[in-house]
Amino acid sequence: MLKIAIVGATGIVGQQAIVSLLGHPWFEISKLVASERSANKKYIDALRDANGSIRWWCPEELPENIAGMVVEEASTFDPTSVDVIFSTMDAGPAKELEPKYAKTTPVISTASAFRYETDTPILVGGVNMEHAELLAIQQKNRGWKGFISPKSNCTIAGLVVSLKPILDNFGVKQVVATSLQAMSGAGRTPGLSAMDMTENVVPYISGEEPKVESEPQKILGRLAGDKIVSAPFGITATCTRVPVLDGHLVCAFVQTEKPCTPEDVKRVMVEYGKDFAELHLPSSPPHLIDVTDDPFRPQPRMDRDKGGGMTVTVGRIRKDPILENGIKYVCLAHNTKLGAAKGALQTAEYLVKNFLKWV
Repeated sequence: MLKIAIVGATGIVGQQAIVSLLGHPWFEISKLVASERSANKKYIDALRDANGSIRWWCPEELPENIAGMVVEEASTFDPTSVDVIFSTMDAGPAKELEPKYAKTTPVISTASAFRYETDTPILVGGVNMEHAELLAIQQKNRGWKGFISPKSNCTIAGLVVSLKPILDNFGVKQVVATSLQAMSGAGRTPGLSAMDMTENVVPYISGEEPKVESEPQKILGRLAGDKIVSAPFGITATCTRVPVLDGHLVCAFVQTEKPCTPEDVKRVMVEYGKDFAELHLPSSPPHLIDVTDDPFRPQPRMDRDKGGGMTVTVGRIRKDPILENGIKYVCLAHNTKLGAAKGALQTAEYLVKNFLKWV
């Protein structure tokens, strides 16, 4: 079994990482790491708020052995004490600490701190795994024994999975996207107040739209030597926050290079990802995309947990009457599973098996 440390263990994504790793056939949680405020406390005590309430956000029960683990401080944590590090920190501390860890140990990160570095791929399961070759360039450039492999922005996790079969089969000229993002995407601290979100939609999320408008091109680009050549299409996005606990919806309007029908798009989506599924990674679903013909789906409450929260659900595929070669649809992904903790675990599984060859 490979020893895993979760850095940022008290946050929502850190908690999801714990749940995702329970009973894993390859990995075991060896260390829980967090900020100075939580350090040297038992994990269950580090979860208590000012009123003494335990802020455990997962529906699964907190295991006793995890609850009793003593949390270590992120700034003094020894990365050589584990085999792989899951970093669920915010971008600020991640920018400082992840390179220190990566000098000796692989870091799988949900933070944005290194997504835009030229020697750093943004891996999304089944979409661009050939980009993992860039990690060897990163190690050489920086003199690291480990590496940093960041996850994508949680909003685009479902979008890029749904776009990939369209891009491969029909080409993409441009994408217009509107997101309806769950409250959990704002994190626990500072989070969102009930007064802000009850009976309300917030039409702006600070810093979100530039990520949605830039990351897909890198993810869907091609590896050329020691760099990624971005996919040559543009995206314009509007990102909103809605009163849903988990599950990000994206309404996508796609102009393709070749004409295609909704039936064509459905067919390539249904067939997509079979080769990746055949790798039999423990966290991968049998189908990367589930296409529904129900005009009232996907819905977060009903569809976000498909494939253990790792399947993207696509519905309402139809022709767009304004865009030339236009297709429009709605896609749903679980933002704290596929879009964060469990997606990071899937990346770790792929890299451990195919890049590091440890299993």
